[in-house]
Amino acid sequence: MRRAWVAGVLGAVLLWGEYEHWRASYRRLGDAPTAGGSEAVVVLGYRDAGPRANAMNRWRVRAGLRSRRPGLGPSRLVVCGGSTAGPVPEATLMARYARAGRGYDGDLRLEPDSRTTWENIRNVAPLLADADRIKIVSHPLHAEKGRAYLHRAHPELARRLVRGADYRFGEWILLKPALAVYGRRRLRRLDRGAR
Repeated sequence: MRRAWVAGVLGAVLLWGEYEHWRASYRRLGDAPTAGGSEAVVVLGYRDAGPRANAMNRWRVRAGLRSRRPGLGPSRLVVCGGSTAGPVPEATLMARYARAGRGYDGDLRLEPDSRTTWENIRNVAPLLADADRIKIVSHPLHAEKGRAYLHRAHPELARRLVRGADYRFGEWILLKPALAVYGRRRLRRLDRGAR
């Protein structure tokens, strides 16, 4: 009986994590059409000491690549992140992984100077000015935070936000509850006016 109870609680926690990530992937979007025109897929970096992209940044690059819809118009991948934990900017590590590790040969732009999510969004804005659709990719609650920052800093660009493909059922399932708790706390602070 006790094992069943523990399994039930664990299952409920894992499903809650899934739900929070799924729900976050649909929040704070704009009203841009999901098809036609050009797109920019922005991949937010994660603290990376190098010398190669860490597991989280490799996953984020893969999520960014699967978010692209090049058949609907020109598509650009934008990777963000400065030197926060090591000497090489996260954007450089992710760009190397996209090219050498995933064989991506399309339009690739780097934003290598930011140290926070707020700076990611502020610094990447000029690279998004001509995109008809903008996708911000990370784990879904972090991507939602990036979208919230874009709404705050550049509302004219935020109207072009569409959903990326960073949520998949079962992916990172054991980490999702912890990421959901952390992400919800950060989003509450942001909604109260903090960065």
